[in-house]
Amino acid sequence: MGDVLAGFHAAWEFESDSVLIRYERGIRTPKLFQSLGERRVPLAALEGVTLTPGKRGTVVLKAEPRPGADPLLEAAAGQLKDGSDPYRLVVPAERATLAEYYADELRPLLTASGPAERFLVAAPEGPRQFKAYDGKASFDGRAVHFRWSWTGASTAKWKAGDQSFAVADLGGVEWRSPEVFEGHLRLLRRDLAGAVRAVPADQDPATVVFGLGYGPVHESLPFAAAVLEALRAKGAGAVPVPSGRRDPADIAERIRHLGELHQAGLVTDEEFSAKKAELLAEL
Repeated sequence: MGDVLAGFHAAWEFESDSVLIRYERGIRTPKLFQSLGERRVPLAALEGVTLTPGKRGTVVLKAEPRPGADPLLEAAAGQLKDGSDPYRLVVPAERATLAEYYADELRPLLTASGPAERFLVAAPEGPRQFKAYDGKASFDGRAVHFRWSWTGASTAKWKAGDQSFAVADLGGVEWRSPEVFEGHLRLLRRDLAGAVRAVPADQDPATVVFGLGYGPVHESLPFAAAVLEALRAKGAGAVPVPSGRRDPADIAERIRHLGELHQAGLVTDEEFSAKKAELLAEL
């Protein structure tokens, strides 16, 4: 095809074997898009495309990646809001006919479906770093480093000291959005595969905790995706998700901390009730 469809915050260039997505760098452009810059998405990484009505005189063209094809979406694990979805292009309604044309042209070319055996879309390039609430995280392509902050790190992390994790020793990455309660980036170590991990994020030396202004999506998510791609490239298998019930004392302590945040006005009534119920369900 070789044509370009421009929308709000991004433009898609359709090529014979891929879609090149270029994100704008304007003030109103989501910061995640600005961080990504541009991404080339092979058609083999997609299994569908939809066109639906949007808000306020727009239509939405959305590509549907295959599970396991994009390390960014694998790390995000469904936590991205619509406005930060890198596969979602919002187009003015007057271009709806053109968007429909491209969707119709693209659909017959998407012949692959189901989970991808490997990543087909490149992760954001490194090296990468960001500030978390309790430390600074950096990644040089070979190892992840956590350097604790004296103002935010727990006593347990200070006692453990600054941490370095070779990619070869990792089996996975757990990213929890900073836009929800208990946001964090946890490195899943291969030597703990199958173990029951009930250590809270703020006590785990393999985890950095997010907070207000710390670990924002546009910094911590590309970081997590880059680490995930690196460990998959080395053939590291995924760490099984541990099972088992939590320690009641740990649950009680976390509910107490949640109550303090609620009283301080940092957690809404709805968030407090929902999270408390979630914690109680783990008993």
